[in-house]
Order: sequence, then C-alpha cells, then structure tokens
Amino acid sequence: MTHLRIAERLGQDTFLAQTLHRDYLHVPGALSREERAALVDFDILNNLIARHRLEPPRLRLSADGEALPTHRYAVPVTTRRSTVWQRVYPAELHQRLADGASLVVDQIDHLHEPIGDLADELARWLRHPIQVNAYASWTNREGFGTHWDDHDVVVLQIEGSKRWRLFGPTRQMPMYRDVTTPEEPPAEPVAELILKAGDILYLPRGWWHAVTADQGTHSLHLTCGISPPHTANLLLAWLADELLTSNLFRADVPLHAAEQDQAAFVAALTKEMVAALERPGLLQRYADAQDAQDLGRLRPSLPHTGSVPAGPGLQVRLTTARARLTEVQVDGEDLVRLRGAGQEIDAAAAAAPLLHRLLEPGWHRLADLAAVAAVPIEDAAALVTELVAAQVATVRGAGR
Repeated sequence: MTHLRIAERLGQDTFLAQTLHRDYLHVPGALSREERAALVDFDILNNLIARHRLEPPRLRLSADGEALPTHRYAVPVTTRRSTVWQRVYPAELHQRLADGASLVVDQIDHLHEPIGDLADELARWLRHPIQVNAYASWTNREGFGTHWDDHDVVVLQIEGSKRWRLFGPTRQMPMYRDVTTPEEPPAEPVAELILKAGDILYLPRGWWHAVTADQGTHSLHLTCGISPPHTANLLLAWLADELLTSNLFRADVPLHAAEQDQAAFVAALTKEMVAALERPGLLQRYADAQDAQDLGRLRPSLPHTGSVPAGPGLQVRLTTARARLTEVQVDGEDLVRLRGAGQEIDAAAAAAPLLHRLLEPGWHRLADLAAVAAVPIEDAAALVTELVAAQVATVRGAGR
C-alpha cells in the first residue's frame, strides 16, 4: 500500500516535542478517500469476520460499557476433534449492532497487512509497540461509556462520523497496575469533537473520553494503541538487568549482617546505581535495547523451510519495524550488526546497503537487494536465509 507518512500528518518533530504524552491533537481531513480505502472498509471487515475464527475477546460486542454475552451473536461449534469455537451468526450480529452495540476487532494489524504496515510505520517513528483495533458503531448508544485508557492512542476515522467528548486526565499518567485509581472526570468536557472520515485524533493515556456515533450514520475507525509507554519502572528494570554484570548486584542481600555492614552494602549499591544513571547515553541505550527486543509480526516463510532460493522475484521484508543497524568491529574486522526481534546478526560491511534497504518499509525483491549491494544474488539469498532463520526477516513467493 502507499506509505501514509503518518508522522508528517501529525506534525513530526513538533508533535514529539509538544504533544506526545501531553495533550490531544485533532487533525481534520488528514487521510484521503483512497488512503482510507487502502487500509480497510466494511467489505474487508466482513471477510475477516467470515474467514477467521475470531474468539472473544478478539471479536466482541460492547454496549453501555459492558461486553455482550457471546451467545447473543454466536453459537458454539464442536469439531470432530472435540474442540469448540464460536461461530458468528450474521443475523444475530446485525440485530445486536442495530440495537446499539459496538463491534470491536482486536489486533486487526495481525489480520490485514495494510493495517500491519500502518502499525509498523508508527512503531518505526515512535519506537513503541503498536496494536491496532477496529471499532464500528451504528447508533448513538455508547459502547464503552466514559473511560480512560492506559496507553496513548492515534485514531483514524475511516468511514462515517463519531462524536468524541474529551474530559482530560484526573490522574497524571495512570497505569494498568497502579497504586490508586483516577478520580472521576468533571461533568463538562474540555473539548467536544466530531471526527469525520479522514480525520486523525491523538489522545494521551489517562484522558477520560466518551465516544458515540450520534451523527446519523454508521462509523468505522481504527485505534492505534501506543502501548506500553516507556515508563520509568521499565527503565529501572532494564537497568537492573544491565547491572547484573557487577558482583555487587549479584550478591545476596545481607539480611543477617551487622547494622554497619548492611549500611555499607546499601551505600555501595547506591554508588553503583547513581554511576549507572549518570553514564552518558543511558536513555538512548535503553531505547536501542527495547527496539532490539521487539518481535514485531513474526511470519513463516513457507515453502522455504531451509535455504532461501536465489530467485530474483522472491520478496523479502523484516518482521519488525524497530530493527536497527550499526557498524561494529569484531577481531579487527569491520562488520555491520542488525539488531531486531531479540537477535543480533553480524554481516560483512559490504552487506550494509542491502540491510539498509531492508530497513525501509514494505517488501523488497531479492534481485533489487543484490543490486543495491552490488553482490551476486546467491550471496544475497545466503544472507536472507540467515535472517529468516533468526526470525528477523520473512519471504514470500517462489522468486522465479
């Protein structure tokens, strides 16, 4: 699909510096009709529901803040191998939606590649995991009531219109597992917006909001959850793992030592911890480590269970949008290191142009990868084979 340039639509560096995690942003008319149609429409949604066994809560209906019982729109089916799955009955589904329920499909980015590309684009820019859910509504009955989310969201209105009432946060940066819950929202919203087809809305976590399709038309929108944010407790947990190289941080806590020995132990811990926090580039190293561990969307490469053939038309892409490429030296040899999907792969410096090309969005022909690196296609196929074995890349097609 066409690259959406979602960062450009939201304001790029200005958004990162002034809006992200701070305030809401409404961008009217950000997406064209063609761009929205390339992402998803109701025909695509119908096919996904019909062709996938979307068990609750992957597919669910909600009304007035409560999930509808599954038996109101689906029936259990027992297979001849005695497994049970829920078959959606279209007539019952239609009736529940006409009565005011809202339809949700979780993780639609794993079901439909164009939406997966959208999630990858956001992940590449924001350096956070992204999950995309689809929401559809037909009446002015609220599906979820007034609520807040424990993650930031980017909302893309695909079809129809929807009213968003924003009340702001009553607890700064609340978490799913927190020491307290936010206070109730004020009676009056701080903003009231009508999202029309093509609009984008950004909302930070913790902002109370109520959403209703009260504009006399059905509504279909995508919500990109930016989750989880890089909270300080995750940073400290990562740092604790990094400090395990120190004998002191692997030592037993001296619970039964004399008071002065316990004090000395705590003082030594404090000194090492402070030194680690003050080391230059701490946050960048943390972000790099998080990028490297992100699995993205793992995908098999069948029928190629072994070596990837040197087929010019074979198409290749990385499984994670957050992979990073750096130059390293190992035993005096200049190499490039690709870190992604929890793996590190070293390659000759001559492979750098090929790997840089793979960092770009979408699928890439093996012949083009070989050409950009000026290497034989057999060498390109050998490197791709290594990447596929590490689950950092995936291929499609026979490559003829």
